[in-house]
Amino acid sequence: MVGQVADHFAKAIAQLKKKPAVVGHSFGGLITQMLAGRGLAAVSVAIDPAPFRGVLPLPLSSLKSASPVLGNPANRGRAVALTFEQFKYGWANALSEDEAKDLYQTYHVPASGAPLFQAATANLNPWTEAKVDTENAARGPLLIIDGEKDNTVPWAIADASYKKQKRNKAVTEITKVPNRGHSLVIDSGWREVAETALAFVKRFA
Repeated sequence: MVGQVADHFAKAIAQLKKKPAVVGHSFGGLITQMLAGRGLAAVSVAIDPAPFRGVLPLPLSSLKSASPVLGNPANRGRAVALTFEQFKYGWANALSEDEAKDLYQTYHVPASGAPLFQAATANLNPWTEAKVDTENAARGPLLIIDGEKDNTVPWAIADASYKKQKRNKAVTEITKVPNRGHSLVIDSGWREVAETALAFVKRFA
């Protein structure tokens, strides 16, 4: 599924006159790196990015966050809704109860379980779609942003992605946003993240 989404965006980028800046969050952050690895991005920012093949850490908080989906193999083929408690742990753990409830009511919708299964089994499946070409010389500059308190994509995962990516000759950077969880792009502190991403993009594009 993530490969099909990346292919969709690749076709859209092919219609542009020049390479775009590509920014994505969570699985969007994985797809951002997939597109960059194909040489399709002028500059890219991956925010709390889901792991790809070769990223080995599996922190307990990440497993707990994914357990509502991964706990039932049948979820691979269907959309899964989170309870508020599950959303609070995986997305809104760094927020007040009131803001967490507001985000849950505003943004939460059932989502496909397939991408989580693809990411979880990426290191076991040689044909996985969740893979990134980290060595392509045309990858372009890449920034990885991670929330300090993210339970879904903890620092260990983001840092492992960075260590794979920094072998590339292109600029590769990582930054940690203090006291922020996985909701950092939609909660009340989103502007700080947006400004960090924009500053990096302006340096290179």
